[in-house]
Amino acid sequence: MRRTLYLKFLFAYIIFGVFGFIIVSSFVSKTTYDKLLKDKAESYYKEAVLIADSYAADLYTTKRSLDEVKSQIDDLDVFLSAQIEIINPSGLIVLSSRLPLSVDNPSVIEGFDSTITGNSYYTTGTFFDYFDQNMLNVFAPITSGYKVKGYVVINAPISGILEQSDEFLAISYLLLVILFVLSLIILFFFTEMVYIPLRKITEATEQYASGNLHYEFSVDSEDEMGYLAATLSYMANEIARGEDNQKKFIANVSHDFRSPLTSIRGYLEAMLDGTIPPEMHEKYLGIVLGETERLTKLTNGLLSLNNLNMKGVMLEYSDFDINRVIRSTAASFEGTCSKKGIVIDLILFGEEVMVHADETKIQQVLYNLLDNAIKFSHHDSHIQIETSEKRNKLFVSVKDSGIGIPKDDLKFVFDRFYKSDLSRGKDKKGTGLGLSIVKEIIRAHDEHINVISTEGVGTEFIFSLQQTEE
Repeated sequence: MRRTLYLKFLFAYIIFGVFGFIIVSSFVSKTTYDKLLKDKAESYYKEAVLIADSYAADLYTTKRSLDEVKSQIDDLDVFLSAQIEIINPSGLIVLSSRLPLSVDNPSVIEGFDSTITGNSYYTTGTFFDYFDQNMLNVFAPITSGYKVKGYVVINAPISGILEQSDEFLAISYLLLVILFVLSLIILFFFTEMVYIPLRKITEATEQYASGNLHYEFSVDSEDEMGYLAATLSYMANEIARGEDNQKKFIANVSHDFRSPLTSIRGYLEAMLDGTIPPEMHEKYLGIVLGETERLTKLTNGLLSLNNLNMKGVMLEYSDFDINRVIRSTAASFEGTCSKKGIVIDLILFGEEVMVHADETKIQQVLYNLLDNAIKFSHHDSHIQIETSEKRNKLFVSVKDSGIGIPKDDLKFVFDRFYKSDLSRGKDKKGTGLGLSIVKEIIRAHDEHINVISTEGVGTEFIFSLQQTEE
């Protein structure tokens, strides 16, 4: 498309010019000539009828003399720029504006036939070879007593009409040239506003198709072409980001699996080759068992996240008391909180608040958020779980006063395996999948979760649930 579209457009532009010239030179030329000829004939016919009904008719009724009529048609000849004859049915020229009055030696038109005009009142030609050039010949009969006594014939050179037609044709050619130039301007705007942006977009798609998803381009336009370019660029960036995340995901998975496997292998080899004495085997087998539990937890987390991402996974919706689930989840962390001196404050909206969701999945969300809050909270601190209601939505907040999340890391907290630099020292056994699972569960419910955090002050996670309709 990039190599042929513009050439096709140029070819169409040239075809437009050629056909425009052909139409003007043929159709417009003939139409203009026919129109001018008809208008001139109508004008002469009106004059011929007036002459036939007045001067010529009076001539046959002897009300006017030949000299008087001759004087009148001579004046009209000058006015109309046309030759006027009064001819009897046999072709005898009674009077002519271009010939002297001669009763003794009249001129005769050989082969004169008034029916030459057919159904019309004019004809073109040499007028029975009377003229040496083509003429417009307009007939009007002279009647007296319901009989045709003769004809008034007005003759004018066709050359004059052709000159007028050529003048109009020249104007038509000038308009065609102007139109062609204007269309050239349109072609220029097409090149600047459509073709060049389209070429950039095409080149970008070729780059993306070849795998260069980091190729950058811009189209400075606010119309559909600019929107298409921006959308294409955004799509490529998202695909590139997805690929980068996939690579990072594989690297993180490999790292998180390799570390415990390396420890397990190292301890087992040390026990087999005697580096670790038999009396210490129980201790290190406990460490190995802990590493296997870590691998199990990581595997289960991956499976859960994969199931949540799969299309068509059905949530087991039910109506349940969210306050009850919050209390039971908080109670499960009583031992952990006691060791760190952490107090969980429950500020719950109402005694019983029914929500419509998957109870098991929401309990997992609360467990993961509370586990994170405890993990990153300082000793002898408070964690607050609060519920509130707004517009038939229930909002659950889990807020700690721990280490917080750096501002630059906030947008990555729900990414798989992501751990901020501050959290790495606190979370040595975590998989980095907890918040990703939370995000996917809330998204599966068509709800939202947000995070607010200040480094060194604490972090708050807020998610929404649909309340049960009463």
